[in-house]
Amino acid sequence: MSIVPDNEHKNSRASYADGPRLLADIGATHARFALETAPGVLRQTAVLRCDDYGGIVPLLNAYLDEHGGERIAHAAFAMANPISGDLVRMTNRDWQFSTDEVRRTMGWSTLLIVNDFTALAMALPGLQASDVLQVGGGKPAPHAVAGVLGAGTGLGVSGVIPTADGFITLGSEGGHVNFAPADEREFAILQYAWREWPHVSNERILSGPGMELVYRALAERNGVDAPARTAAEIVACALDDQDALCLEVLECFAGMLGGAAANLAVTLGAFGGIFIGGGIVPRIAQWFATSPFRARFEAKGRFSDYLAAIPTYVIMTPNPALRGVSTILSEHLRGRSGANTLMERVQHLQHELSPAEQRVAALVLEHPRKVLSEPIAEIARLADVSQPTVIRFCRSLGFQGLAEFKLKFAGSLTGSIPVRHSQVRMSDSTHDLSAKVIDNTVSAILKFRDGLDVHAIDRAIEMLRRANKVEFYAMGNARVVALDGQHKFFRFRIPTTAHGDAHLFQLAAELLKPNDVVVAISTAGQAPELLAAVDAARQAGASVIAITSSKSALAKKANVCLAVDHTEDSTTFLSMISRILQLLLIDIMAVGISLGAQAEQDGDIEKRKLLISHLDV
Repeated sequence: MSIVPDNEHKNSRASYADGPRLLADIGATHARFALETAPGVLRQTAVLRCDDYGGIVPLLNAYLDEHGGERIAHAAFAMANPISGDLVRMTNRDWQFSTDEVRRTMGWSTLLIVNDFTALAMALPGLQASDVLQVGGGKPAPHAVAGVLGAGTGLGVSGVIPTADGFITLGSEGGHVNFAPADEREFAILQYAWREWPHVSNERILSGPGMELVYRALAERNGVDAPARTAAEIVACALDDQDALCLEVLECFAGMLGGAAANLAVTLGAFGGIFIGGGIVPRIAQWFATSPFRARFEAKGRFSDYLAAIPTYVIMTPNPALRGVSTILSEHLRGRSGANTLMERVQHLQHELSPAEQRVAALVLEHPRKVLSEPIAEIARLADVSQPTVIRFCRSLGFQGLAEFKLKFAGSLTGSIPVRHSQVRMSDSTHDLSAKVIDNTVSAILKFRDGLDVHAIDRAIEMLRRANKVEFYAMGNARVVALDGQHKFFRFRIPTTAHGDAHLFQLAAELLKPNDVVVAISTAGQAPELLAAVDAARQAGASVIAITSSKSALAKKANVCLAVDHTEDSTTFLSMISRILQLLLIDIMAVGISLGAQAEQDGDIEKRKLLISHLDV
């Protein structure tokens, strides 16, 4: 993503249909704001001092009063503290607030809060050579993990991991690992810090306040009567006045930062590079390039060659976290609304439409599901246009009319919901955990749909349709799936039984005959009792359909395996999603049996083929 200067033509990219998005990077000292009017186009950038405001809402109002004027629907902030759940407590400032309460107070539809270095990590893949200053040697490996750390009021740490369809950032608080001195001088600094805190983290040393502590510690160690100085004054005295003590502080600071960066590199295997951000180093980048940082980074004993291959960079471009938080907000909105190529066409063509057609486009972008479900008269009323205008809008996009537009639009919305998983946490609000459970289930179902082996399902349906008797074997959470299958198949006048007692599996299986079918349901597919029953059923001449993991022992013993390969943390939560996927397979087979019976009555053999497939095979 590139940032377009304010003086570029405002229509160089299509503007967001629902107005500009508010982006912010809020640290303990300063808050940086911008309005993103189109993808990658940041305007009205401003920096405010947090000390001038009593809380987050006055800070937001101050920026918007000065730079607003347009309706804000969506906002995303990067903040210098851990983010977990709805309540946000700033680490280095006595502010705390409810994310949802701020969203409602400001009248926004969306407010995302992410850790500032999570946002900075998300910006790394989009950085160009002109955005960074390389320090030392090394060359980045393609598609490799990258790490980022930066000193300011605190010390931020994160990383970014490339995947097949994007990037995953690490929500890290690595700045709070124990500070590890590398020589006698650094040990003296640690001893000095122990006077104030029983636990001394990297952040206590490698930060603005940490630089001031190092200054005091070295002054005492060197027997120098030094005046009190802020971090900014220490830097100025070192670089401008060549003050010996201040230069030693800076050199020591750079060396210790190199050690922390090396630890991060070996922890992450960061062959994509280590990036230095924050408020301190980019301001002294030219000096930093020849500082002890790189030598200390590579001073890793047996792993010196390992680290010598990893490049290190200083991030020089302004407001990089805003780039990352923009990407995170875009991904969130795309996942929520089902953004797709047709939505993007509507967005990009919006400015070429007539004013009345633009109102229809805005309705499509803001309420896609409503457009799909409502008749033309209601769509025209909601957009405040005539019905012929709705038709003209559809034709402007290349469709004959509303029906053809809806058909294509519905397919796009359904097919492009991203597959994602969000970990449910103990601290989640009811709103958060509800959204995560639903999103995780929907995503798993869509992924499951796209991976269905329809030929295996067809074979299973054919077995069940011709079965003299069907028995379901299941244990634990899968028993409810077996009962559901029993109830459904019994309605087809197929003799059906469900067994949930492991002691009865083999006894029941030994009574089966040819043309009988066992449906064995198990998430792991490893239970000895179930495997023994399947062996007995096969020996008796019955067929076995397994609903289980494709790699399990049960799958190998079955005539047909209907694979459910979704993995869950069953040590903490019930296997909820796996059970839903198993139930879906029961429903699919039941519908297939019903349709197959109807096709047989009609004498249409072709209708019996691939009855349940959504794929064009």
